[in-house]
Formats: sequence, C-alpha cells, structure tokens
Amino acid sequence: MYSASDLKKNLKIQIDGDPYVITDFEFSKPGKGQALYRCKLKNMINGTQFERTYRSVDSFEPAKLEEKKMQYLYQEENKYCFMDNETYEQVYLTEDQMEDASKYLIDNLEVEILFFGTRPIGITVPNFVDLLVTKADPWAKGDSVTGKTKPVIVETGATVQVPPFVVEGEKIRVDTRTGEYLTRVKE
Repeated sequence: MYSASDLKKNLKIQIDGDPYVITDFEFSKPGKGQALYRCKLKNMINGTQFERTYRSVDSFEPAKLEEKKMQYLYQEENKYCFMDNETYEQVYLTEDQMEDASKYLIDNLEVEILFFGTRPIGITVPNFVDLLVTKADPWAKGDSVTGKTKPVIVETGATVQVPPFVVEGEKIRVDTRTGEYLTRVKE
C-alpha cells in the first residue's frame, strides 16, 4: 500500500479497480491542518483524466501491472497482433492503445507489452529502430552546406526528417522517443 506521502509523478496506482498514472503532482502544507497532495490522474485503460486532492491520511493500492516481451506479427484492420515468444499466445492492441508506437513497428520487432491483469493496455518499443527509406527526394549538390533536412518516408509509412544525403533504399536508425534521425545503418 502507498500512503499519500509516496505520491509522485509517473506513480501508477489503482483506484476503483482501474490503473491510473499520476501525470502532475503538487504538495502544499497550509499553516494549519493536514498537508494536501493535488494530483492529476490519467486512466491507463481509457485515457480519461481528472484532478483530485488527497490528505496525508489517504492510502492507495499499487496498480497490478506487468510487462512482457512480445514479438510484433502483423496488423489486421485497426488491430495489431503480438505473440509471446515463450507461450506463443497472441494478443491484440488497438490503434488507440498503440499511440505513436505504430510508426516504428516492423515485422518480428521485440516490444514490451504492458498488462493490467490479463488485459493488454500499452506498448513500449525499443529506443532505437532501423528502418528502410522507401521514398526520398533526390539530393541536390550543395544542400549539405546549409545544414537543412528533408522529409523521407520509411517502410512503416512514417515521415522522418533526415540530412539531404540520405537516399531511397538506405536503412536509417531512428530514435522512437523523439522520432529523430540518428544515423545511416550499414548492413
């Protein structure tokens, strides 16, 4: 059990049977009376947000979350299929649950799927992914002097800003946290 003094940003707690993450936190101690803990909470299943103030005597149950390594298999309509490499069990995540992760999914990519009980509720892709450039405008000589970037489309359909010397057919490494180009990858 957590007490109110344990509350902090990104702490995951369970309220009324649902997992919540604290997105913002503020502590205040008025001159008289108990300390107050103002929190903004986000439901990890449906994304609803609300603010609530807690007193120092309040307690909270930790959210029962588990991460499993899984492998991306395929997309079917608006669902993404993942397989547990140990049990070969398959689970599906919707586009809403995927957020920006779908921009970086390539076949057989190892990812972390977040479960609340037996229900998959989120995904974490690796920090760096190597993607094939499928569409890039030609490089004009002298472009590299200005330090400009150009947009290219990678195999997943995402658009990435890259230096002008990157051409179609090359593999590039992308930081999935920021969506930024890092380097070209030699095969």
